[in-house]
Parts: sequence; C-alpha cells; structure tokens
Amino acid sequence: MPEEKKDGEKKLKPCCACPETRKPRDQCIFEKGESECQELIEAHKECMRKLGFKV
Repeated sequence: MPEEKKDGEKKLKPCCACPETRKPRDQCIFEKGESECQELIEAHKECMRKLGFKV
C-alpha cells in the first residue's frame, strides 16, 4: 500500500522517482562502471532533488 501524505496525496518513493534518468544511469554503471557515468549520476541526483529527495 503506498504511503500517503497528510493531505491524502500519495507519497512518491525514491525507487519510483525519475525513471527517465535512473534507467540510463543504471545501464551505464552496469556496462562501464561508476567512474565513467558521473554525468548520468549527477543528472539523476538533480532530478531526485527537484522532487524533494535529499541526496
């Protein structure tokens, strides 16, 4: 059951946030290693921050 905010709005979980940046980041890390994917990692962190996550 999804968590809900006090106003009844569903709370977004980190695992479900920013799929458009998470997927390419994960694929890059898998294929090339973390050190080669810093730009994608930072793009995903920025997306998460915009949604209110502290990363």
